[in-house]
Amino acid sequence: MRKSIISEETSISPTAWLDLESLSSVELTSEDQAHPIENAFRAREVSGWRAQNAGKQKICLLFDEPCNVRHIHLVFQEQEHQRTQEFLLRWSTGGDAPYREVHRQQYNFNPPVNTREVEDYKVELNGLMRLELSIIPDISGGEARASLEKMLLA
Repeated sequence: MRKSIISEETSISPTAWLDLESLSSVELTSEDQAHPIENAFRAREVSGWRAQNAGKQKICLLFDEPCNVRHIHLVFQEQEHQRTQEFLLRWSTGGDAPYREVHRQQYNFNPPVNTREVEDYKVELNGLMRLELSIIPDISGGEARASLEKMLLA
């Protein structure tokens, strides 16, 4: 019998995740130097990304070559403030092609009870050139800063 121990967080092998740092460049609206975006792209990293500024933030992956993505794994975490966050994930094949929505969702963080949002999407994004994640960290307009613990693609 062949066995393997998998992470509780996901059932995909860490070697199956795309190496986003070598396959793409990233555009983002702000970044806390202590929590750079690269941290969110590493399966084993724990500190994730955090915005330098409050308010709506965008993270846009620009792929060097078209790729096919079948799985998107997102993890958001909030340990301090009660808030309702909204995010929008959308993609494009690049050039003048329009963006297509993958998912839009709101989530209520209520520490210490609800502190973690984990999203797993089975997708068929063929010829992906741009993947954009927009985050409104507090839809009531508070001073919360957006954060993203993980953004993994396979």
